[in-house]
Amino acid sequence: MPETEAKRNANGMHRLDDVVRNALVSTHQRFALGDGPAIRYPADVAPFAAIADSGTDSFAALRTLIEPQRPVALVTTDELAPPPGFSVTRRAVVLQMIWQGTRDRHDELQHVRLTEADVAEMLALTAATEPGPFGPRTIELGSYFGVRSQAKLVAMAGERMRLDGFTEISAVCVDAAFRGRGHAAGLMRLLISTITARGETPFLHVFTSNRTAISLYRTLGFIDRREMHLTVLDRAQS
Repeated sequence: MPETEAKRNANGMHRLDDVVRNALVSTHQRFALGDGPAIRYPADVAPFAAIADSGTDSFAALRTLIEPQRPVALVTTDELAPPPGFSVTRRAVVLQMIWQGTRDRHDELQHVRLTEADVAEMLALTAATEPGPFGPRTIELGSYFGVRSQAKLVAMAGERMRLDGFTEISAVCVDAAFRGRGHAAGLMRLLISTITARGETPFLHVFTSNRTAISLYRTLGFIDRREMHLTVLDRAQS
């Protein structure tokens, strides 16, 4: 699906160029902390935050939203250079991919819809596989599905950031002992079907170094949209 003017704001930016802010002022507005120059998700939901610009006021507002020992992650089109008072705990380049495929295959995947009762297992699986940040309340962001083997949760994937017209697929992970069985692809096809049935477009973020995942996503109909900069900031130690 080509990018149209309807997906751009008054400044000519695509909605996904400022994905965190656009999620927090639309579909995920109920999670938003702060307003104006800085905004973020609650730390136990997701670490993501956004600033209006790289000016002093925006960073000052952001600093007040960083809880002690709880850094924030910003996803931006340009690399950030924070002022004094912050420490950069991580920098990385991620590839933002958007789905433009066709739903021409139906998997008979034996899946389960995950609920809050499954959070402890979800936290354990994501801790072991490290697909990206996943907290105690991340499940509140959207639908999550999993695969069980002998009652054990061995694979999962779900919806994270959501904004008008778009839903992010995230937390795609499989226990090391159960890889190579098509669980990740099957869960993603399920999510693609769920999201597109609502008239929304799936998208995702993946580290540019993760060539295996990028290859899988391309086979599922995702195309490269653009590279984004991930910057994790904390308060500077005094």
